[in-house]
Formats: sequence, C-alpha cells, structure tokens
Amino acid sequence: MTELTAGALTGAERGARPPAPDLAVREGAGVRARRLGRHLLRSPGLVLSVLLVALVIVSAFFPGVFTSQDPLSGVPGDRLRGPGADHLFGTDQLGRDLFTRVVHGSALSLQATVVAVAVGLVVGSLLGLLAGFLGGRVDDILMRVADVLLAIPGLLLSLAVVTVLGFGTVKVAIAVGIASVASFARVMRSEVLRVRGAVYVEAAHSSGARRLSVLFRHVLPNSAGPVLVYAAVDFGAVILQVSALSFLGYGAVPPTPEWGSLVSGGRDYLATAWWLTALPGLTIAATVLAANRIARALDGEGRDIR
Repeated sequence: MTELTAGALTGAERGARPPAPDLAVREGAGVRARRLGRHLLRSPGLVLSVLLVALVIVSAFFPGVFTSQDPLSGVPGDRLRGPGADHLFGTDQLGRDLFTRVVHGSALSLQATVVAVAVGLVVGSLLGLLAGFLGGRVDDILMRVADVLLAIPGLLLSLAVVTVLGFGTVKVAIAVGIASVASFARVMRSEVLRVRGAVYVEAAHSSGARRLSVLFRHVLPNSAGPVLVYAAVDFGAVILQVSALSFLGYGAVPPTPEWGSLVSGGRDYLATAWWLTALPGLTIAATVLAANRIARALDGEGRDIR
C-alpha cells in the first residue's frame, strides 16, 4: 500500500495519470462476457430468449417487417374471428387484426419500459453515488428515504405517482421509473462503499486529485457494472408494471395499441373470444421470461443453465 501510494505521488509530480484500477476489477467484465458466451453455446433456452427479445425489439422499430396491415382499422365482416391462416392471432370486436396490434403495441410498451429503466437507473445511481461517496448525514438521509420507498410495493407506488402525473404512456413510464429509484440507489451505494476504499482510489486522493474527478473517473466507472446488470434484471419486472398500469387504463388512449391495454380490451369477450386476452398476455409473459433468462446469465447465475 505504502509503495503504491508513493509511486502515485511521484507519477503525479511528473504529470502522469493516477494508477489504473486493480486487475481483478478490470477482469470482471471480461469474465462475465466469456461466461455469457459459454451459456449461449450450451443453452438452447438462452439462445431462444435472446432471439425472442431481438424479435420484440425489431417489431418495435420496424413493424412493417412482420405485418402490412393497419392496426387501427378493421373489416366489419371479420369481427371476432379466431386465430387462423388469415389472422394469426385472430381479430377483435372491430375486425382489426390482433397480431398487427400486438406488433405495433410492442413499440409503446418497449419505449415505456426503456424510459422507466432509464429513470430508475440515472436518478437512483446518482443518489446512491452521492450517498456512498459523501457518507455521513447525506448517506443517512438518502438511505432513510430509500427505506421508506422500498417499504411500499412497487406497483402501488407507481399507481400513486401516475395518479398525480395523469394519463399517458410517458407518465406511466416515469411513475414506474420513480418507483425503482430506491432499489438502484441501494445497489449503487453498496458498490461505491466497496470501491471507494480500493488502492487506486486512495492513490488518486493522495496524488491531489479533486473529489469530483475521483468520483467520476474512478469510483463511478468501477461501480457501474453491477448496477447495469441490475437494470437488466429489472427490465422484466418493469414490463409487467407498465403493462399492469396500462391494463388499468393509465397508458395509451384507445385505439392506440399497447400490450396492457390489449389485454384489458378483451375482458368483456373472455367467454366468446379467449384469444383477445390470452395471446397478448402470452406475449407479455414470454417477453418477461426471456428478459429474465438473459438477466440471469448476465448476473452470472446461470452456470447450470440447460
């Protein structure tokens, strides 16, 4: 420790940059990437999950690849037709092709999920970074607030926030993101507490580097990995929360298709047209399961995936 610190002081006098992070920290990302590669090679389930999530992403950006029909207009003579060759997912009460509406609905659902995860990731990581790095009273106050938020179920907190913000997909996304801020803050804080005592951080302090420079050049980059993995783990849960709020009527205004609203729209036809709720619901479930499978692999928990 003494030799490393002395070396850093000498380097700083010559205008050299502070020492690089420990080799173990550098190797973490590479080890995780190699582990994920091995999982992909030996796990058909993981490959299928990656392909499914990729299909959802492609359908969100390029719906014309999968269907050329209009999701908002229908044919009166095709009302409530079951799944078949002409209509893969059947049609709804207005004669609109359900598969087309699911494909186009993936755009809003995926956008809302990305926005929600981004809000939780950015705001939560910033608060956790400040709490862990500054410590003291700042840490106490921020973590007590986080404890209060974590004591409230996520969906209930999202519902309370969206009730204040109002209707709309963006507002639903922000509400779900706010509900996840405390979890991200906790993860980031724990990583910052681990990293801030590392040799290269102490050496940077000893070389006269400013606190903000140490924070953003050394602490943040070496604390971000587990937080990004947690964002992947949170992705599936966010899809469910966004869909649940949309199901309750807080999302996109009809007739705009959105996964949760599609499930909600078929409730009155459960006895005569089961596909209106079952197939959009299965789409949501499959996407969430695929996202969770990928997250498990990224988190290094899938060593025995078959």
